[in-house]
Amino acid sequence: MPMTLAEKILAAHCGRQEVAAGEFVEADVDLVLANDITAPLAIKEFRRIGVPAVFNRERIALVCDHFTPNKDIASAIQCQEVRRFAREQGIVHFYDVGRVGIEHALLPEQGLVLPGDLVVGADSHTCTYGALGAFATGMGSTDIAVAMATGKVWLLVPESALFRFEGQLRRWVTGKDLILHIIGDIGVDGALYQAMEFTGGTVAQLSMDSRFTMANMAIEAGAKAGLFAPDERTREYVVPRARRPYRLLESDPGARYVQVKEYRAEDIPLLVARPHLPSNVAPAQSLSEIPIDQVVIGSCTNGRLEDLRVAAQLLRGRKVHPYVRCIVIPATQAIYLQAVREGLVDIFVEAGAAVSTPTCGPCLGGHMGVLAPGERAVSTTNRNFVGRMGDRTSEVYLAGPAVAAASAVLGRIATPEELC
Repeated sequence: MPMTLAEKILAAHCGRQEVAAGEFVEADVDLVLANDITAPLAIKEFRRIGVPAVFNRERIALVCDHFTPNKDIASAIQCQEVRRFAREQGIVHFYDVGRVGIEHALLPEQGLVLPGDLVVGADSHTCTYGALGAFATGMGSTDIAVAMATGKVWLLVPESALFRFEGQLRRWVTGKDLILHIIGDIGVDGALYQAMEFTGGTVAQLSMDSRFTMANMAIEAGAKAGLFAPDERTREYVVPRARRPYRLLESDPGARYVQVKEYRAEDIPLLVARPHLPSNVAPAQSLSEIPIDQVVIGSCTNGRLEDLRVAAQLLRGRKVHPYVRCIVIPATQAIYLQAVREGLVDIFVEAGAAVSTPTCGPCLGGHMGVLAPGERAVSTTNRNFVGRMGDRTSEVYLAGPAVAAASAVLGRIATPEELC
């Protein structure tokens, strides 16, 4: 039976020759992830199970990245619980302030997630790792507790949906615009519990950073996972980082897809998702009358080096609008350091932006950029629900780094062409 990439990965982790969409399976996991918000709940449930130790102290990652550096006593206690558990269990991959990164950028960078893996995390954007050809999905903290104890999960094998892009991208258009285009087309439930598979000539030319962005936002279409078949670009990324063997898998010819969507890359402009859904998409140039108060360039969606380079290219020699707060957050310490070495941080500071240590803070309205009543932000993050970044009357417009940087300069939603 021909299988999709998702089915192949799950079959390999069940010890079976094949699985089919709609089956319930029990599978071995390669990595279990939790952060400073979700890990304390998982730890509590882990202790209720009563096992003395995690299944494998090298296959669990605990990352304190959401409310860190701690914004208050409550968040400090959360991290303290995670820290104590990591020490007690001898967790090898525990990341704290000064060594931490935003989890979904950090773990691939560290070589902890690899092609062919099955990864579960107590965070919905765990699907990011599908950019490497891994089946990665978010689960609740109770499921994560069981995975930490047993190294196994049960799940329903999802149907797969294929999204093919052909043609040449316009200047400045990146993976953020491609995934917004898909979500705008099919809606926030258009791939509900499906494995979104991205392919085509355009996708083959995408950088790994853009692929991570697209896989990251698969959940915004309701998907269980977002997947790219590994290719030479994947191998170039993985080979210097890999800490263990991995499997390069791809879908079989004739594999069944519940839906197939085809797009021309040249038809896709720079896009913005308006409040209050990632599917509420419009061309950026059509929103030029909307003034803004804040810009955030960062997050597990667009805080990678490619994103910072694009933003710096547009901010070089320019100033952030006097009525706009621009916050730049490198996604990991390594990205931060490389941004320093390349002079990108100099450009941001000279433009009037604030540069932060890696944190998820503003994305979920936690800290480092909470919005006041009625304020508007252009953000390279992944969600713009009511109250997502602050007050319930605030508004979030999702965009890629080029639109975000141009908007920071002009004080309204803008495109790079308007700076020229």
